[in-house]
Amino acid sequence: MDCIEHCTACPHLCGAKRGLFEGEGFCRMGVKPKVARVGPHYWEEPCISGTKGSGAVFFSGCTLKCVFCQNYEISENHVGVYITPAQLANCYKNLETQGVHNINLVSASHFIDAVLESFDIYKPKIPVLYNSSGYESVKSLRRLEDKIDIYLPDFKYSDNRLAERYSGAFDYSNVALAAIEEMVLQTGDIKYDKDGIVQKGTIVRVLVLPNHTKDAMAVLDCIRANFGKSVLVSILGQYVPTGKAYKYPEINRTLTEKEYDKVVDHAISLNLDGFTQELSAADEKFIPDFSASSSEYFGYK
Repeated sequence: MDCIEHCTACPHLCGAKRGLFEGEGFCRMGVKPKVARVGPHYWEEPCISGTKGSGAVFFSGCTLKCVFCQNYEISENHVGVYITPAQLANCYKNLETQGVHNINLVSASHFIDAVLESFDIYKPKIPVLYNSSGYESVKSLRRLEDKIDIYLPDFKYSDNRLAERYSGAFDYSNVALAAIEEMVLQTGDIKYDKDGIVQKGTIVRVLVLPNHTKDAMAVLDCIRANFGKSVLVSILGQYVPTGKAYKYPEINRTLTEKEYDKVVDHAISLNLDGFTQELSAADEKFIPDFSASSSEYFGYK
């Protein structure tokens, strides 16, 4: 892996220098992948986790700074261990032997060079899923063409003022829309296997924030207008005020049933296909454990 003098991997285009282990850019990460958890994950959408789980690889660091991030320990505090692309490829192999339905790369965009190198070493025989904040560079996404089978982006905000306040991205809405357009172009319509597990396609997640149902509904309007039924929509009610959310009184609580139902009813009125959640999902017990750090935990020696 080569160090980067002027990084333009994500939409921040910060042009930062990134060494092997540390960087000066928005994400503050080096070029060597840092991974916080690898293993079967059972709490994704039913068509992703199925009965055998999704083979999740959680990367440390992030290209956003969401004040409410449920994975705050890894996105902001950078908990994890450094691995090589070869070891990352070996993680895929080990996950496959555990029978998972897919390889699920969670927040990998700032390590795109290493991910591509890992695919040169070993391309998984099962679908590869790219689990994203939605804040992606189209240029970077095009490098992933024919390597990613399923895209799972967030579409967090319609209002860029909210995006800047809560995630540090003043241009989130237009960037996410362009990114999802590229994702859909690459994957086409949703395709399932005989067991109802997605093999190809794009699933867009909409996290409903307390006191911001209008914005969530505006996101749904945008999805309907631009993608129709070519994507699945997953409306998330799992919001828990973690990270720095306590500093923002308007989002320092879980959703009410009335708030969530209002957004779900709007999705139904738009005739969108997809998923909803039980509000019981708004519980910190569903946040993955990122405390393990031994090499054995990651399935390599």
